[in-house]
Amino acid sequence: MRLISWNVNGIRAAMGKGFLDFAREESPDILCIQETKMQEGQAQVPLEGYHQYWCSAEKKGYSGTAVFTREEPVAVTCGIGVDEHDHEGRVITAEFDKFYLVNVYVPNAQNELKRLDYRMRWEDDFRAYLESLAEKKPVITCGDFNVAHQEIDLKNPKTNRRNAGFTDEERGKMTDLQEAGFTDTWRYFYPDLEGVYSWWSYRFNARKNNAGWRIDYFLTSKELDGKLTGAEILTDVYGSDHCPVVLEIDI
Repeated sequence: MRLISWNVNGIRAAMGKGFLDFAREESPDILCIQETKMQEGQAQVPLEGYHQYWCSAEKKGYSGTAVFTREEPVAVTCGIGVDEHDHEGRVITAEFDKFYLVNVYVPNAQNELKRLDYRMRWEDDFRAYLESLAEKKPVITCGDFNVAHQEIDLKNPKTNRRNAGFTDEERGKMTDLQEAGFTDTWRYFYPDLEGVYSWWSYRFNARKNNAGWRIDYFLTSKELDGKLTGAEILTDVYGSDHCPVVLEIDI
């Protein structure tokens, strides 16, 4: 099974930059997108052969997630059951016979870390949600986690130490999540590989200079480790400030 996750930074804009051609050419079994920036029905996404599920923010033009899947899920839900978090369209869960798929767009701590305290509450509640699912069947969670976990996950760790996405607090929560029983699938295959990123600022020619961050992930229940067959970061795919990430799994 081939799964792709991509923060498209606005699906309508991305469709004007080759998103549909990319999706049709790659033809994944499941495609998860984040930051859709639209309400369901505001635009048609004509991908034949896929069931489409949307979780939109109440605020128009903001956040949002969606799942495109060839196999029809058993059930699909939005949110994590915590009212404080469930108004921004950040989590959509598709239940399949053998696993849960959780597509997430984690809140950014923002400039001057003004949303860091909220982010910490989010992290604890989201981890508890994943753990509750994992008690029933294995979990695959993917999306924009808005954190570079280790120094090798961004180009300039020293100068970004207290910036959003690379604070000790956010990195610690990613450690907590992995210690709760979830595998970072990219690092499973490439534990020491440097210089491969999934997001670049639009400023300072960051992408041209590969001054990026790896903040997009596939995390899987540890019991699935033996079923993982491959991971990719498609750095040559444009159309957003993020690039797609891929998981291959025999499940």
